[in-house]
Amino acid sequence: MAEKELLSLIDTARIPEHVAIIMDGNGRWAKKQGYLRIFGHKQGVNTVRNVVETAAQLGVKYLTLYAFSTENWNRPKIEVNALMELLVESIRKETPRLMENGIKLETIGNMESLPSGCNKTLQETVETTKNNQKMTLILALSYSGRWDIIEAVRKIAASVKAGELEPEAIDEKVLNAALNTARYPNPDLLIRTSGEQRISNFLLWEIAYSEIHFTPVLWPEFTSVDFYRAIIDYQSRERRFGKTSEQFLNPA
Repeated sequence: MAEKELLSLIDTARIPEHVAIIMDGNGRWAKKQGYLRIFGHKQGVNTVRNVVETAAQLGVKYLTLYAFSTENWNRPKIEVNALMELLVESIRKETPRLMENGIKLETIGNMESLPSGCNKTLQETVETTKNNQKMTLILALSYSGRWDIIEAVRKIAASVKAGELEPEAIDEKVLNAALNTARYPNPDLLIRTSGEQRISNFLLWEIAYSEIHFTPVLWPEFTSVDFYRAIIDYQSRERRFGKTSEQFLNPA
């Protein structure tokens, strides 16, 4: 189906507020082309640009991209270093486009573990784009869901130890407020590319009721058409949040 036809099937009144994406398949795409893995990551940057602008045009308010996990530090050092250099280069290059499109950049994850130059470039762009309001682009860097939950539990434990919080007062709101993602709504839709069907330690708390869309398309080949298909798939589902269909359609 052509891009315009797919776009016409999208209900603009039901665009997910927050979309999260596990961008998978860069290395496999590069291998298929006979190139080194880093070439796939470079090609993946072009996909990021296209998807970010497509999401903003549709009216998505928050887009979270899983850019680098805590587990990715275990990859070969040469690849990690190349990824950090690519991140710095890409952020510098894309900042003007973020400004043109009214997109704010923010980050989640252990920023202190990133190389200082990389962290500095990120913070400069975060500051430059802070007043943009069309969409918030959230890069998950040196991030994992388990890491974030552990960090949140440590914060809560410190509050209890200091006598600032009673253990009986700990509930979902308290834990949610201690997470890196506290300032964002939970994702409505999670997309994973490359055909893998797992969460890979991403937003474990936040995606409890997210709709999940798996696609076999490798990230460097993921286009606006594929994004539209994910939105259409999302809109075809009934989101009941634990209720029955009757309760959802006819709330008391």
